[in-house]
Amino acid sequence: VAPEQKLQVVNALQDMKHIVAVTGDGVNDSPALKKADIGVAMGISGTDVAKEAADMILTDDNFASIVHAIEEGRAVYNNIRKFVLYIFNSNMAAAVPMVLYLFSRGAIPLPLTVMQVLAIDLGTDMVPAMGLGVEKPEAGIMNVPPRAQGESLLSRTLILKAFCWYGILEAACGTAAYFFLNYLHGWPTHALAASGTVYSMATVMTFAAIVLAQVGAVSGCRTDRISVCKVGLFSNKMILLGIAVECTLLALLIYLPVPPLHALFNTAPLGLREWAFLIWIPPLMLAADEMRKRLLRGMEQRKENNNHRERTVM
Repeated sequence: VAPEQKLQVVNALQDMKHIVAVTGDGVNDSPALKKADIGVAMGISGTDVAKEAADMILTDDNFASIVHAIEEGRAVYNNIRKFVLYIFNSNMAAAVPMVLYLFSRGAIPLPLTVMQVLAIDLGTDMVPAMGLGVEKPEAGIMNVPPRAQGESLLSRTLILKAFCWYGILEAACGTAAYFFLNYLHGWPTHALAASGTVYSMATVMTFAAIVLAQVGAVSGCRTDRISVCKVGLFSNKMILLGIAVECTLLALLIYLPVPPLHALFNTAPLGLREWAFLIWIPPLMLAADEMRKRLLRGMEQRKENNNHRERTVM
């Protein structure tokens, strides 16, 4: 096969919207290696020209290494997206209290303070998010077609999932916790607390609810479609460590006997009734996400069955 013919094969496949990989070791392979979406040169037997034209070099000249590299690359890319998804989740939950305050023109006192928002973004979220970065590849990751080359890391699907799914659920948890605390202290008969210990407890309820919702969300973010129970709910030790750090920081901010700290973060200790409400948030978040994934799997299975029937009829 002449070099120009190899190049024609690559062009033809790319015109058909395929993602093309080319392997080669000689000078005559260099045009196709350069033109391909990814050129793979042999590291041992390959010529210098082929290596210069390629995007990747196999140091062991073993084709199986290509498969391992693709799997690892897909896992890293997916883990970056999971990290970004998780970090974005709490943004909606932190924004909704501000929106309630603004649209009510102060009738609803600010349910979450600025320092509490910073504590979520910079304190409680970071370690669990780092745990998502070491998540193992999902089963079937190599059966998924290559993503579109023009697809952004911050895809529309990711943004919608972050803000319109996890974000709304977390915002609902935080808002419900805020009004529940006020309900325990006389609302709606009495006005919503705007100062004092009750107000501090109300903002802490919102803050704690969002943090605990993030505890449930981090497990959901570990997989796109399959149930997290199949990969092992406790299999990622880094995430477990992150959850422990997250909960420890939350407890310190609420119960550490340092008055200046309470004044800075507008916190006050919570009682058993409040924790009886909050403790259900992580499992409810996880259960809701498992239901969503189950619906997605069902839709994909029906679509696959329909395609199979159409192929059978044809």
